[in-house]
Amino acid sequence: MDSGGRVDLRGRQALVTGAARGLGAAIARRLAGAGASVLVADVRKEPARELCEELARGGAEARFVELDVTDAAAVAGVFRELEEAGRAVDVLVNNAAVDVSKPIEHLAAAEVERVVATNLLGPVYLCLEVYRRMIARGGGHIVNILSTAAHRTWTEAGPYSAAKSGLRAFTHTLFKEAQRDCPGIGVTGIIAGGMETPFILERFPDADTSMLQSPEIVADTVLYALSVPAGSAVGELVVVPRREPSWP
Repeated sequence: MDSGGRVDLRGRQALVTGAARGLGAAIARRLAGAGASVLVADVRKEPARELCEELARGGAEARFVELDVTDAAAVAGVFRELEEAGRAVDVLVNNAAVDVSKPIEHLAAAEVERVVATNLLGPVYLCLEVYRRMIARGGGHIVNILSTAAHRTWTEAGPYSAAKSGLRAFTHTLFKEAQRDCPGIGVTGIIAGGMETPFILERFPDADTSMLQSPEIVADTVLYALSVPAGSAVGELVVVPRREPSWP
């Protein structure tokens, strides 16, 4: 895909969660390259600020937003501050994710809570805040990053799969409600297969990278979802490595 050539986001503001590195950073770069003003939302301060500086050197407008997506009050506060400043979010990309790769018998309740809160509740909190505002403005686009785990799970992935499956169901419902309530709002779930990012490599340092895809490919898929004309809707996209072992 042509990264940025098919969609013009000038004059629009995008918020990307988990944007400090990996897939989130790739998405932020693509959105900035398409002309969007980017809010780099993450709990990792230094890499997020470094990314903002990188984007600014390239001529883009980028700002760091410290945000723990599992904190509903903090999420509401961010959107309230943006609203007061007259800086509406036109594009929301729910990308932040964590996982704990353990057999179920060894999982602690706190670990399960963290995985489900980050991968399911956090995106829902953000959707609640942005969707009602998009309804009021009559337009916008929400992209939720899903996983092949939303379709087919594997061992040591119980909470992660449960959370991504739940987010997929929520995304489908939100898509249907947007189709009913406001044709100007796009809702897209992107089922992404394994990527060569810290999300995998930090947990599995010996992973065969030839089995993984570049996060830039998934970032291009986000841009494609945003490029579709208003007369059409893309509810879900799947992008996996050619050798993806967990699909279908």
